[in-house]
Amino acid sequence: MKSVKSTYSMGIVIALCSEVLFGLSFVFIRLCVNEVSVFTLLSWRTVTAFIAMTVCACLGIIKVDLKGKDLKPLLLLSFFQPVLYFIMETLGVQRTTAAESGVLLACIPMITMLFSSVFLKDRPTVRQAVFMVITVTGAVMIGMGGELKTSSSFLGYFFLLIAMCSEAAYAITSQKLKDFSSAEKTYAMIVSGAVVFTGCALVEHGIKGTVTEFLTLPFHDMQFLICILYLALGCNVVAFLCANFSISIIGATKRAAFAGIASVVSILGGVFYLGESFTLIQVIATVLVLIGAYGVNKK
Repeated sequence: MKSVKSTYSMGIVIALCSEVLFGLSFVFIRLCVNEVSVFTLLSWRTVTAFIAMTVCACLGIIKVDLKGKDLKPLLLLSFFQPVLYFIMETLGVQRTTAAESGVLLACIPMITMLFSSVFLKDRPTVRQAVFMVITVTGAVMIGMGGELKTSSSFLGYFFLLIAMCSEAAYAITSQKLKDFSSAEKTYAMIVSGAVVFTGCALVEHGIKGTVTEFLTLPFHDMQFLICILYLALGCNVVAFLCANFSISIIGATKRAAFAGIASVVSILGGVFYLGESFTLIQVIATVLVLIGAYGVNKK
């Protein structure tokens, strides 16, 4: 019993670590997203992560052994996250207001809970459902950012809905893949992202005639290089390793309850590193996120 509790606690801590890392990513993205296109950023991010993880695998730091295994489930996992999620999120965010996209994406934990209930038969208790609503409410308040503007872009809403479902599908698929380690899942996700996003970036820069600039960007832009190193190593490698590992221990629903932590960390990062304000609404939202996440995961 003690061992089970210890493993569960470890899953909680690792889930928290993944969301802290994801939360800090927004600070780095804001530093360079205005300078480069989305596919340029995603390409360099996943390619750098691929190189780092491949080196780690060759040195024996992590174990990735896919020989003789059916790779179709990994391809499905990789399709949901990062390929479909990032493309749909990007298209949705471009067509809606910041408040709308923030509010809709904040509801991902609810979609994950629903998907887990349907596809994994992991039905939440009434207490978990109530606390999930609380943490999502906090995340929605953060996502709104005090704005009430709407775009009325139904196409944008559709893209964001697909992104939400894609993230939820990734979580439950990761939980179901018992034959693959967290490192193998993460490696497959990184490889898929590198192939798809680099292909998109090359087409984009080929049309613009800026392929050379794209291929040499990190070597003459130090700020971009720093951003890429954090996003690749901190998020694509470490954070997704933690995410996949925590899902295997505590499940998709309980891990999803921590999603709001990333928003809280993003706010704090903006306050301390970008000089942004910390409003009363954000304080209340932060408290709701923490209470909800605790309530969902409390045994």
